[in-house]
Amino acid sequence: MGLADLISGGMDAAEAAGLLMNVMWTMIGAVLVYFMQAGFAMCEAGFTRAKNTGNILMKNMMDFVLGSLFFFIFGFAIMHGTDWNGVLGVQGFFDPTSLADEAGMINGLPAGVFIIFHTVFCATAATIVSGSMAERTKFAAYLAYSAAISIFIYPVSGHWIWGGGWLSELGFHDFAGSTAVHMVGGVCALVGAKILGARIGKFGKDGKVKAIPGHNLPIAALGVFILWFCWFGFNCGSTTAATTNLGDIAMTTNLAAAAATLMALIVTWVRYGKPDVSMTFNGSLAGLVAITAGCDTVSNWSAIIIGAIAGVLVVFSVEFFDKVAKIDDPVGAISVHGVCGAVGTILTGVFSPDCSLVTQVIGVAATAAYVFVMALIIFTIINKTIGLRVTKEEEIEGLDIHEHGSTAYADFNFRL
Repeated sequence: MGLADLISGGMDAAEAAGLLMNVMWTMIGAVLVYFMQAGFAMCEAGFTRAKNTGNILMKNMMDFVLGSLFFFIFGFAIMHGTDWNGVLGVQGFFDPTSLADEAGMINGLPAGVFIIFHTVFCATAATIVSGSMAERTKFAAYLAYSAAISIFIYPVSGHWIWGGGWLSELGFHDFAGSTAVHMVGGVCALVGAKILGARIGKFGKDGKVKAIPGHNLPIAALGVFILWFCWFGFNCGSTTAATTNLGDIAMTTNLAAAAATLMALIVTWVRYGKPDVSMTFNGSLAGLVAITAGCDTVSNWSAIIIGAIAGVLVVFSVEFFDKVAKIDDPVGAISVHGVCGAVGTILTGVFSPDCSLVTQVIGVAATAAYVFVMALIIFTIINKTIGLRVTKEEEIEGLDIHEHGSTAYADFNFRL
């Protein structure tokens, strides 16, 4: 319906114009968040080896495909359906548009607009895990996981936070998903990578870490630039309305990312003697993840502090999972999304005058516990049935050939 149709239907002209502006802005945000899939694909492909590039691209594509279908059939109803005891939604299965009111609206937006906006967020949570399990996971097993997170994990914790569930009632604040999207994906990545085990050659017989460089830093950098660009849609779009604070949200988002990038550069320069390229770019993502929870409520200076903390934290977190926990995470997804998502959400309780620190801690802890248990169950079942890991031969020769029968770089000779 256009402006004239809304007015002729009895809506006030100003109200009708406002609704159309909200629709346009929310759809722009949704499209930008969808394009984050390209950013994740480039980032993960660049930080891993050439022989697995096609597999990385396929996983990122299928995250969105399966997320779209299963979130439509099951996930949206669980997340936004009629609340059952603050735990999950129980209506709208197979037809989420049935949750719309008589005017065809859900939460003040046309049903299709609201559903597609949350669909792209679901796919983002799923794709975070791709990088942490890269280069040694069976494609079929990954597809099973991707479907499972879209049904059993993201929608449930999403209901608690955004669907009128118990955390929402408690006053937990996660504006655009530091916890609901990023920490959820990060915890799943942690469990998946731990059960899967490290790549061949990652750790020596003495337990020391051996670096496995990615094959294409320019592509990885392009992925980060795309993600930074799309994050304005991720955070500003979460208003789902054309409001006057869009610029404020964009400012806090950008400042946090900039501060995190600078701090990651400084820390690596001091620790390693030279500014590390991949860690600096991961610092950018760490700042973006950390500010996402409180981007609408914290001040510009608070955003800089949150970003700076995330930029330092991500470096030490990556080192911890590598050297202490001995968990092989090729792209640092656990640290960037899981650790910085949790810390950013908690820091919102420190720097936002409208949020309770205790409530933020409770929300992070409860969500992490639920996701950890569900991911453990899901990955264990997949491992015992389909099997998570490819054979040693397949891993050494590359997943592109063995899983997909082709290579991303025809006629190139790869260093195995």
